[in-house]
Amino acid sequence: MTEKEKAKKGIISEGMKKVAEEEKIEVEKLAEYISEGKVVILKHRNKYLGIGKGLRTKVNTNIGTSPDMADINLELEKLEKACEYKTDTVMDLSTGGKLDEIRRKIIENSPVPVGTVPIYQAAIETIEEKGTIVKMEPDKIFEVIERHAKDGVSFITVHCGVNLKTLERLRKNPRKTMVVSRGGAFLISWMISNEKENPLYENFDRLIEIAKKYDIILSLGDGMRPGSILDSTDRPQIEELITLGELTDIAWREDVQVMIEGPGHIPINEIPANVILEKKICKDAPFYVLGPVVTDIAPGYDHITSAIGAAVAGMYGADFICYVTPSEHLGLPGVEEVIEGVVAARIAAHTADIAKKIPSAIEWDMEMDIARKERKWEKQKKLSIDPEKFEKLYRKYTPSERDVCTMCGKYCALKIVEKSLKTKIIF
Repeated sequence: MTEKEKAKKGIISEGMKKVAEEEKIEVEKLAEYISEGKVVILKHRNKYLGIGKGLRTKVNTNIGTSPDMADINLELEKLEKACEYKTDTVMDLSTGGKLDEIRRKIIENSPVPVGTVPIYQAAIETIEEKGTIVKMEPDKIFEVIERHAKDGVSFITVHCGVNLKTLERLRKNPRKTMVVSRGGAFLISWMISNEKENPLYENFDRLIEIAKKYDIILSLGDGMRPGSILDSTDRPQIEELITLGELTDIAWREDVQVMIEGPGHIPINEIPANVILEKKICKDAPFYVLGPVVTDIAPGYDHITSAIGAAVAGMYGADFICYVTPSEHLGLPGVEEVIEGVVAARIAAHTADIAKKIPSAIEWDMEMDIARKERKWEKQKKLSIDPEKFEKLYRKYTPSERDVCTMCGKYCALKIVEKSLKTKIIF
């Protein structure tokens, strides 16, 4: 049985118990949310992760090879660092090298749930075998999906909402950047060339069958996500979202767990509306957002532009944030960019959790506030989201024997008031 099916039947599973304990939520309430589709549980070996209503906002890290850079050891180093900096999940987006081997090594070495985008491999193998994506058979797509499921992936992105109706909407409403989703582009190319419906949409029942068999989460992908803020919240994007809402109902009837993927580039003022639309149309299914990036003019700093958007999206109800690195729009990220992306996304997620009034979030800040007031530097470092950077900057600018930093030195406001309150002597 899937976790959703168990919850509907009143069965409290091991996964529910562990997630409830981790999230400090009543297990009965958690089971209710799972039964309603508002929470999903990802399983990775004997570990469980909850995503959705009432839970801490989670962060995903994308890793994976490209045709130009296919070094599995580099990707494993990225995986190690992402987990060290406390990502909640990783996705293997590999498109270069031995894809099965890369995926299996990442799953084997990952302590957190792993997601994939099977259409990449189906398209790439077809091109390598037959010379063109046009000759990709629908059976090939589902064979690759089951291959990933057997390997132990916890969730898969499937671009089921890119159908002929959505494509027609795009033709009638052309964009500045058209389509920036790689999976969406593969499927659109196939649909146009073959003059046929997207197999993932037309044969959604086959996808449901695989997902139910392995209890993997279907992350319904946003193939029509806007790739520039000028294309945001347009007709193709909303057409796809409506389709994803309808497919969510179908999946839920079969007790398959679902997440909805959200837009990539959105002006900050449109983010609340986008979250509300997803929650209404998809009936509170967990919302997985890429950023969103709130301005297009900051290549090299898109971990910041996306963190701004992610904090706002999370505040309004987004449940799962996909990190963005400084290398976004420039190239495949290295290890340092992965670290920066994870930290930025975690800051955004934590900021959202404060707004959502997740108890553990504000408690963390309270501990830091007390340590800062008392100028306990080691405790501040321990509580810091990036202790290594804390140590590096503190040691660079402040001698270790001092109890104040070099920003204010002897004019430290905290120390002045502390001394005045104790001695009643004005500084």
